[in-house]
Amino acid sequence: MKRIKVDIPFLVSIFILVIGGYLIFSSASLGLLSSQTVKYGNVAFSQVFFGLFLGGIACIITSKIDYKIYRRYAFYIYILSFLATLLVFVPHLGVGHGGAQRWIYIGQFSLQPSELLKMGFVLYFAAWLAGVKNKTKTFTYGFLPLLILTAITGAVLLKQPDTDTFFIICFAGVAMFLSAGGRWRYIFILAIIGVVGLGIIAHERPYVMSRIKTFINPSDNSLGSGYQIQQSLIAIGSGGFSGRGFGQSIQKFNYLPEPIGDSIFAVAGEEFGFVGAAVIVLIFIFFAFRGLKIAGRVADPFGGLVVVGIVIMIVSQAFVNIGAMVGVLPLSGIPLPFVSQGGTALFMALLEVGIVLNISKSANKKI
Repeated sequence: MKRIKVDIPFLVSIFILVIGGYLIFSSASLGLLSSQTVKYGNVAFSQVFFGLFLGGIACIITSKIDYKIYRRYAFYIYILSFLATLLVFVPHLGVGHGGAQRWIYIGQFSLQPSELLKMGFVLYFAAWLAGVKNKTKTFTYGFLPLLILTAITGAVLLKQPDTDTFFIICFAGVAMFLSAGGRWRYIFILAIIGVVGLGIIAHERPYVMSRIKTFINPSDNSLGSGYQIQQSLIAIGSGGFSGRGFGQSIQKFNYLPEPIGDSIFAVAGEEFGFVGAAVIVLIFIFFAFRGLKIAGRVADPFGGLVVVGIVIMIVSQAFVNIGAMVGVLPLSGIPLPFVSQGGTALFMALLEVGIVLNISKSANKKI
């Protein structure tokens, strides 16, 4: 009996993102040596042990588990991930940082439950769309469930607040809705709701309005809201065509805010220049292209929709981060998948792509 293999090109793209991402992270994290508030050892251990090691194990396990089992338990997975996200509001368990309540502490280590919620959303919405089949085109069975599910998910995320993760989930939900046969006219309605909602959020939350104003006029308030984007552009610009060289970034030392977080692409741009930055973008594009090819080749609607949700969720997050660092999108504070600091985020990303690899086994047609 011939052994069914995973999609090799997609696996290669994952391998490049993980190895390349860790090298960039290793260089960027050297900037912590000049920091008095963050311990390099703790950050490195979390990234290597929880992200790479445990995440790698999770990827191998999920690549071997038949993905169809997730459909049976999708509702319960979503509920558990939603309840886990609510734990950030529990006193002495939830942890606040920079005005946001997004983490919980387990022993000496922090966990961001919203990463679990993203996966729970994708699995449950995929199960719903696959279940209603052609009824996705209707308002009652297609668009209304999308509105309700995103509203429920958004309620807990916006309360934290974690606006960026909410928008990433919205991107994934819309992509899944359209892939399942949803009508474009409903997306226009959703876009109007989104614009109105963004206006309300910006009015109620000054930091969102500040990001919008900084995007419109990045040279304004150089020492305040415009500081990060200006330092990011300085880093990327100083990298030139081929970069300063691996480990040679200057901006990561006391200049760039969050050099191992949402600013890590700027560090990569400074060290590897235009060539390196373009390669990172192209790898994510190939990751998306190959992932969506897998989704199109899967006969099972649930499997295909799960792939669409996971791939769009990861890639949209990557391009929101990159776009913010080069000034074509407002600053988001969202990390770069596979690259930025975050043991939980890297663990979940590897777990998710493991599911895609398992689904790719059922895509038997050759491209």
